[in-house]
Amino acid sequence: MDDQYKKNKERVEKIARGKGYILNPNEHWVTEVLTLMMSNFREHGKYICPCKQKFTPDPENDVICPCPTLDNEVVEDGFCHCRLFFRPGFKKQQVDILETITCPG
Repeated sequence: MDDQYKKNKERVEKIARGKGYILNPNEHWVTEVLTLMMSNFREHGKYICPCKQKFTPDPENDVICPCPTLDNEVVEDGFCHCRLFFRPGFKKQQVDILETITCPG
């Protein structure tokens, strides 16, 4: 992992702590999402959410992580759209992964 990746991981960990959330305990998943986010950062200079990215010629329309709907998603679903941030105590077995997963890529 390069320094920029580590800096971004520390950034999302700080966001999680500040909001009282936890990161997805599946480290592989976190790595995948953050790697895609870092690709966006290198290309566009912003931490564009890879799961809500619109892939338009104008990245100004894309959502920056943390997205504005993060808190609502965690309250309603127990996790954010990317499955990066989770509400503490969320029960993994409540998620039917085949019905809900849309990210990464």
